[in-house]
Amino acid sequence: MTHSPSIAVVVVNWNSGQYLRKCLQNLKDQTLSPARILVVDNASTDGSMEGLEQRFSEWEFIRLDKNTGFASANNLAVNKVEDCDWIAFLNPDAFAHPNWLGNLMRAVEIFPDVKMFGSHMLGHDNGLIDGTGDIYHVSGVAWRRDHGMKSSKVNRESGEIFSPCAAASLISRDAFLEVGGFDEDFYCYNEDVDLSFRLRLIGHRCIYVSDAVVEHVGSGSTSRYSDFAVYHGQRNLVWSYFRNMPGLWFWIYLPQHILFGLIALIWFSMKGKAVPVFKARWDALKGLPRVLKLRKETQNSKTVVGKKVVDAMSRDFWVPYTQKKKLR
Repeated sequence: MTHSPSIAVVVVNWNSGQYLRKCLQNLKDQTLSPARILVVDNASTDGSMEGLEQRFSEWEFIRLDKNTGFASANNLAVNKVEDCDWIAFLNPDAFAHPNWLGNLMRAVEIFPDVKMFGSHMLGHDNGLIDGTGDIYHVSGVAWRRDHGMKSSKVNRESGEIFSPCAAASLISRDAFLEVGGFDEDFYCYNEDVDLSFRLRLIGHRCIYVSDAVVEHVGSGSTSRYSDFAVYHGQRNLVWSYFRNMPGLWFWIYLPQHILFGLIALIWFSMKGKAVPVFKARWDALKGLPRVLKLRKETQNSKTVVGKKVVDAMSRDFWVPYTQKKKLR
């Protein structure tokens, strides 16, 4: 196996059950071996960590005494790997094909100016696509491109996307730290889109790597439409929009952002999720003083014109309401 001294792989676990062991075994079988692998356990209670420290004794395991959230646990790991240039984030329910990491690093060589890379994510054993990078819409909602499509009908080449899904991504450690890492108040959901938005504001792009393949179960720890997922997803998309949408474009697309919020309230309420979605919006509003303070810092550090960032987004008015997709 070829050894790279500059890559750290970070896996954050919380009650991932049987998936975690398979995820780690697939990492062990990579043709390109990273310098470090860190497994951060967010106080799991399902026994998913049992025996793993003995089985993968050459890796680093960090057991936290409480669930600090996906964003915080990843930040903790990134801060520990000072000797690594690149961070590969991998969810415990994502099973990397043997050349996953090697093909990501080959993309680094092909695109030397790029600091973010996303993977080709297949659904696990279902013949469908889980995602080929994330799309961000000017209304503030994001989704996985090609989610739910038959894999046999998707033949995308490597190319630019708005952001990578953190379930299987590669990001420059320096770039990650330059914008402050994941926003820990997000806890989980949309933290990857928010991070990529901030990186784009200082001039970075993101490339989808078509041959960097993982199989992703998706919602391996929490159900896609659980109260937990609805709450954090709907709250965090508000915070990301208010912090990051640049300049005049914030005001131009604010009506669309408000409209999407109203429709989301109705749609989730009809699905029996009125409590979490209304709580999400209320807590998003209560958190705006913090977010607006961060907005000032983020916009002051912006190095590219807002139009360049907006040009990388989807602007079709109807797409958030008509296209089958996996909301982020």
